[in-house]
Amino acid sequence: MKVDKKKNNQSFIKRIFVKMCRKLGYEIVDQNNLFIPTLEKYANQSLSKSNKNSLSIPLGKVKITRKVKDLTIIVRSYTSTNIDKSKIMLDQNKSRIFEKPKIEYTLRTINSLILSCEYAIKEFQNLNVSIVVTDDNSSEENIKSIKNLLNNSEIKSKIISLEKDEFKDIIKTQDENGDNISEAMISNMRNILKSVFLTKNEVNDLVYFVEDDYIHDKSAILEMMFAYEKISSQLGEDIFLCPADYPYLYNKVEDAKIFIGNKRHWRSVKETLITFLTSKKMIIKYWDFFILMGTLRHHPMEKKLHEIYEKEYCLSPIPSLAMHATNINSAYGIPPNFDWIKSWEDNKL
Repeated sequence: MKVDKKKNNQSFIKRIFVKMCRKLGYEIVDQNNLFIPTLEKYANQSLSKSNKNSLSIPLGKVKITRKVKDLTIIVRSYTSTNIDKSKIMLDQNKSRIFEKPKIEYTLRTINSLILSCEYAIKEFQNLNVSIVVTDDNSSEENIKSIKNLLNNSEIKSKIISLEKDEFKDIIKTQDENGDNISEAMISNMRNILKSVFLTKNEVNDLVYFVEDDYIHDKSAILEMMFAYEKISSQLGEDIFLCPADYPYLYNKVEDAKIFIGNKRHWRSVKETLITFLTSKKMIIKYWDFFILMGTLRHHPMEKKLHEIYEKEYCLSPIPSLAMHATNINSAYGIPPNFDWIKSWEDNKL
């Protein structure tokens, strides 16, 4: 059999060239099929390497100087024992999208986080993840359902039940205008305080505070980890990330700074609800702001958080990484250009 020496020589030279490029830190792309031989991946795959570099074609590499290895997710849970009232949102006479009992949203939220974490740790090397559920006033049956869901996953987790009189001495029963606030709002503030205080002992690096009605895309945690590393490295400072692309962000025209994440664009925003990711360092830095958010009812509830965003970067993804399952007409709810039904069905238990 005749051997094509010319072809073999070309193949040998190509292998040597790829090895040299890999050693020097360069990437090459075959424009014929968009294969990247130095990474052994195609251009439409995730090309970034956790704790090392972020790669976006055709923008090139960003060296990661702000490395992430630890993430604590704190889910604030509140489920009503009354089936009818459980469909109604906090301090609002409106039902949620799909009109299910509140426990259904809580379970799908936690399930979506578990699936997203499991997906992330396959690619984000050495990422330690834990989930803490802080629950206030849920029935024994609902608590059991939450525990069963957590126990069926290999993600490290635990559930903490709040005492009814916890933080009673520091939570003001009147808002900043002097009006009385509801028991449901006091419960919400109690849970916020619990989450913030847990940061000191339960969190090593990043903390993700989540309300129990945010259903996440499978790629949410991975994208947030890659985006945090890349953008923090570019800016040289810690940041805030919100997983939701809220409809109210489009109600007015505002200037925004745009960043490229792993598979999403991220834009700077000045407002979010109380579901966000940041570092323990940032929580400690703005400790008094977070304590005030849990002890005095402001208007809006997130007022102190928005004051932080005047000083620090907060970024929101386009398109969204999570669906806030509120009323379909809510400006603070379901994201635009998002497959709401698929997200809901994908997390059915």
